[in-house]
Amino acid sequence: MKIDSEKSEFLDEMLEHWQEEQLLTEADVQRLRASYETKSFDWRRLAQYSFWIAMACGVISLGALLIDNTILQYLERLYDTSDGIISFLSIAGASYLFYLSFKRKKTKSHQVFSNEALIFTAVMLTANAIAYLGKAIGTGSAHFSLLLLFAVLIYAVLAYFFKSRLIWVFALISLGAWFGTETGYLSRWNWYFAGMNYPLRFVCFGAALTGLSFLMKGRKKTGHFFPATYISGMVYLFVSLWFLSVFGNYETLEAWYGVKQISLFYWAIISAAACIISIFAGLKYRDDIAREFGITFLFINLYTRYFEYFWDNWHKALFFCVLAASFWIIGRRAEKIWNVEFLKK
Repeated sequence: MKIDSEKSEFLDEMLEHWQEEQLLTEADVQRLRASYETKSFDWRRLAQYSFWIAMACGVISLGALLIDNTILQYLERLYDTSDGIISFLSIAGASYLFYLSFKRKKTKSHQVFSNEALIFTAVMLTANAIAYLGKAIGTGSAHFSLLLLFAVLIYAVLAYFFKSRLIWVFALISLGAWFGTETGYLSRWNWYFAGMNYPLRFVCFGAALTGLSFLMKGRKKTGHFFPATYISGMVYLFVSLWFLSVFGNYETLEAWYGVKQISLFYWAIISAAACIISIFAGLKYRDDIAREFGITFLFINLYTRYFEYFWDNWHKALFFCVLAASFWIIGRRAEKIWNVEFLKK
């Protein structure tokens, strides 16, 4: 078995300890050490990170192209290409990449990251096609959320047809973007919609999406997308709860600047209560996702409150001393738990 250097060092230490305690003989230790070796280099992780960086650069490049009028005007003068033609070429390129990527999934299934990178590029080209289609047929209306809804439908159909969780994630991202822009349009771009600002709206959206994910669980047609939907709903829910604990349900930043953070304490209690409920549900029903989200955001909330309430009141030396001590205690406890779990495995 090839393992990381950190795990290899830990195993070596444990084998030495067990030999000193006379739990293992020298022959047992040698035999066990021969059953694993340290990886020289994690090429799989390098491949994964390289593709991630390549895709991120592609997104940045596409974004720069879409927002830079100078580049667009230059390209229009150079090629004299209409928005409709750009949309058609983008969808043609996306269709080819979708076909190529899913054909490679059958013939070259071991090249996971290459296949996913092709799908990601096809998704970006689809988004580009929808954006330019909107520009081609647009009438100057601010109701551009309809384009996002169209993108949701396109991505959902593609994800269902190709059984791709990656495309389904983009459908859920587009759904969140549509929800935000549609409620903004209906409220005439005011901060409030039905008495809720954006963080509070997305708390409701995240809770609804999380609940919807459980209706998908176990079903033959939708069960494949349950994990992605569940995690996406939890991300929307807990990130929005954290924003709500910081900014409250205020309409503008000017109104928020005029209040003290202690006055938003009840939002912090609600956010922390949601984390505790998630931890309890995760432990009771053996739901690792709920447990980890609850623990992670409970720590985020606690440290956010620490910075809010004590940054201005305490001397910075004392502030960072307490902060360092807290992280040291967490690290020690986490190390013990990890050691116990590792030994159990």
